[in-house]
Amino acid sequence: MYAIGIDIGGTNLKAGLVDERGGLVSAEKIPLRWEGPEKFVADLLALGDRLLEQQGLDRGAVSSVGMGVPGVVDHRRGTIVKTTNIPIRDLPVAEWIQRSWPVPVHLGNDADCAAWGEYCHFSHSEEESLVLVTLGTGIGTGLVLGGRLHRGCNGCAGEGGHIVIVPGGELCSCGRRGCWERYASASALVRQTRAAMAAHPDAGLWEIAGGDPSNVDGRTAFEGLRRGDAVARQVVEQYLDYLAEGVTDLINLLQPTFLCIGGGLSHEDDAYLLHPLQRRVETMRFDRDLQRHTEICKAVLGNDAGIIGAALLGRL
Repeated sequence: MYAIGIDIGGTNLKAGLVDERGGLVSAEKIPLRWEGPEKFVADLLALGDRLLEQQGLDRGAVSSVGMGVPGVVDHRRGTIVKTTNIPIRDLPVAEWIQRSWPVPVHLGNDADCAAWGEYCHFSHSEEESLVLVTLGTGIGTGLVLGGRLHRGCNGCAGEGGHIVIVPGGELCSCGRRGCWERYASASALVRQTRAAMAAHPDAGLWEIAGGDPSNVDGRTAFEGLRRGDAVARQVVEQYLDYLAEGVTDLINLLQPTFLCIGGGLSHEDDAYLLHPLQRRVETMRFDRDLQRHTEICKAVLGNDAGIIGAALLGRL
């Protein structure tokens, strides 16, 4: 039997067919065009059918459907409470899907689904725990504690990007100042790189960006570091300091077995991101004198983590 995992993104609906071992058999995506809840659910069903047709299967081959939502869900009622990218409010999506496809339908926050997917890959015991930190436009975090997704009393647990690391600092979209994601997300690194370029017109970063700050992305400062640019080194060093502050806070609070770094920045060479991060955290973590401690590592499922995790929600 298979499970279907659906990842609702900002511009696309992505879905995958996942086997009983957690392997991704096939994947498909279609543009996300919001034309009301009925059309939205119809698109989800059509996407699932397309996956099955590719493998010569029918709906009877699917034991469950899981869905990762960029927002708040009520997983007990199967309801999307609200989303960040489309105007959904209190949509009983599980019930609507089951009208056409009578299988269990499981919902999760998209960051939670990605964390669950990584956990199912890494973990060998239900006693193990994992925190996934995704570095993107913001910082997404998902928590799997003792083999269970930690969703909180209202489905909003795991907002690690809104830990404050600079009291009174930059204003965040959440309304607070100094949130971690304002300093350690990929978007934050882009802003920091552009600010350094503005302050240093002779920096090698200008050449990497083709003379245009709008070309700066999360890789620019790391590329400058590889080329030996002193300004780029300063940018990366400061960024890693910010990243380490939040990672250390999560480890001190939760002591997970694994803390995985995901998102586009996680693809940087270990010598420039993962290893310097590990060294910084090692000097700050509360448990530095103990023999066993959290393993800081790269996430391994990449863009498939949300799909695989959503499909495997039925294991909870």
